[in-house]
Amino acid sequence: MELISQIFGGVFAFGPIAAMISASILGVFIGALPGLNPVMAIALLLPLTYSMEPLVALGMVAGIYNGSMYGGAIPAILLRIPGTPAAIATTFDGFPMAQRGEASRALKIACWSSAIGGTASAIALMTIGPVLARATLYFGPAEYFWVAMFGMASIGVMVGKDAVKSLMAAAFGLLLGTVGLDQLSGTPRFTFGEVWLLSGLDLIVILVGLYALPPVIALAEDRDLKGLSASALKLESVKVPWGEVRSMIPTWLRSSLIGIGVGILPGAGGNIAAFLSYNAAKSTSDDPESFGKGNPLGVAAAECGNNADNAASMIPALTLGIPGNVIAALVLGALMIHGLQPGPQLFHQNPGLVGGFMVQMLLTSLLILAVGGAAATRIFAQVQRLPGVMLVPMILVLMAVGVYVINGRVIDLWVMFAAGIAGYVLEKLDVPLAPIVLGLILGPMAEQSVRRALLISRGDPTELFTRPLSAVIALATIGLIVWPMLRAWKRRRA
Repeated sequence: MELISQIFGGVFAFGPIAAMISASILGVFIGALPGLNPVMAIALLLPLTYSMEPLVALGMVAGIYNGSMYGGAIPAILLRIPGTPAAIATTFDGFPMAQRGEASRALKIACWSSAIGGTASAIALMTIGPVLARATLYFGPAEYFWVAMFGMASIGVMVGKDAVKSLMAAAFGLLLGTVGLDQLSGTPRFTFGEVWLLSGLDLIVILVGLYALPPVIALAEDRDLKGLSASALKLESVKVPWGEVRSMIPTWLRSSLIGIGVGILPGAGGNIAAFLSYNAAKSTSDDPESFGKGNPLGVAAAECGNNADNAASMIPALTLGIPGNVIAALVLGALMIHGLQPGPQLFHQNPGLVGGFMVQMLLTSLLILAVGGAAATRIFAQVQRLPGVMLVPMILVLMAVGVYVINGRVIDLWVMFAAGIAGYVLEKLDVPLAPIVLGLILGPMAEQSVRRALLISRGDPTELFTRPLSAVIALATIGLIVWPMLRAWKRRRA
């Protein structure tokens, strides 16, 4: 009872409430602008949260995340341009509805579906997260080593079209994670005599460069000088009858479960959840031919599925320190900024903070109904009129200021730009960026765990395989790597 009052007392203070509302509005705005995305927005936000209270900072992250995931549906429906990658499936039926003059109806369905998916996901986080955290108390260094390896393997295999490129990107991130002082022996590694490298590469600086700079370069390349005309964005108010709402309930339930399941898997993400939910709705429909031609159930399934991934992706991040997607990785960065170490100990050492963040994910999901309503959507749709070139210098200044205030070092700006240019080139080569970040985060965890396990066993490597839990996770990791290779080999032989 004392913990509950502590959680609600913290969340419903003025600072966190103001942060959630303003960030939700900002999130919808960002999602509605093609070219910007929640990853970029949160990466820009992180350096600015240093001086904030943890619940204020996490409230802003939750608001931007949930708000932008819905905001991506606005250009997807109006222009057939997904505001976020997760909104691609929304274009399939949302844009045909807009062409029929039903844009307002499609946006309203998207708003309700996003709120329902996000709420279901937050409830899953609040119920499954503490149980999983309790179970991980039985984990030792060997189990943590294999959990880290499983996270990197799943990210490497599931993210991107080419598993080899993804695994190479994860290995590159692993290499970056070794820079700095060895945490167990104190020996400098890959520092080249530079004092500023002794503490390793700053995670936030790398994240801002990798995820914020490539979209800015893409915006500059587009050279959008005009934006859209006001007549192209004219929307009318419309009511969705109760009978139609009732027909969507099975779709919302099914899509919520799919999104939660996908969110818990490291490396999957909202776009996969949206596609799976859309396909499930189509395959169970009495009229599958109508999908892709403006079926409202297609919009409901896609939006509910991609938002149900949001809070669920935090479950492995908060309990095991393994982010379910890139945004969860950024949330880990936000926790580390405030001196908090994700993992089972976080639930025991900072239960009020973890519980508060879970409640904030729930509240910001419900806030979509308020900030993403019909009138608000008409306002947010107008951001499509903003010329893209105006955003480029604004974002560059924000990036530079945000990164510089972290350590007050000019060298961090060069590291950020180097990471950004590397990210831009790698995207052009179809190399996914998420495995690099995961390697950077999980690499040190895997290294320290395996060395601790070997110290405990006095150098006996069988310690890593002979414990029941570690053996199960090791087999799952090996299976995850070998299975796609076997499948590719069979395809080539067929």
